[in-house]
Amino acid sequence: MIRVAIADDQQLIRAGFRSLLQAEPDLDVVGEAGTGEEAVALVRAQLPDVILMDIRMPGGDGLWATGAIASDPALSATRIVIVTTFELDEYVGRAIRAGASGFLVKDTEPVELIRAVHVVAAGDALLSPSVTRRLLERVATTLTEKADAASLAVLTEREREVLRLVGQGLTNDEIGRALFLSPLTAKTHVSRIMSKLAARDRVQLVVVAYETGLVLAGH
Repeated sequence: MIRVAIADDQQLIRAGFRSLLQAEPDLDVVGEAGTGEEAVALVRAQLPDVILMDIRMPGGDGLWATGAIASDPALSATRIVIVTTFELDEYVGRAIRAGASGFLVKDTEPVELIRAVHVVAAGDALLSPSVTRRLLERVATTLTEKADAASLAVLTEREREVLRLVGQGLTNDEIGRALFLSPLTAKTHVSRIMSKLAARDRVQLVVVAYETGLVLAGH
């Protein structure tokens, strides 16, 4: 059973998300929050696997709440999905750095919302690759703190190839096919890269790939 929390200052949106998620036999909504402070308290109390986090909320916004959750070792198992709109692109870079694991747009199709929760809970592929890719490309043009390409020196040549494909939004299966590896081997490479680069998840690996120039925006 995947435990999900919802943080949004609009009750109608919370109710809609709850209704969709609770209809799935393997998803359980463990609580709702209307402010950033309530979201952090909710995660500490319930330890959900995933929290859907709005950005614009009173009482500590979603960026603050994301940082507070991601920086607490006791809450490291909780994955944070930012629920955003294209008008909020300027916040995405900060959200990634704060520890967000993925992104959804508020008008996403119900099936995509459900799939996103499953995907991020499993820690595998990026959410909604086409949307995430566009958002990250925009973020890449506005990042002010660029990672030095020398930081990739700890990686083997194969691991650099894998990181480049992760940066392009490929799943483990797709990476395996591209490099003639099994999905399990691809997953092992990704895990080792995250460990070497001290990345929380695949989204942060994408950022590293863009920052170091391994992947260029628009390519």
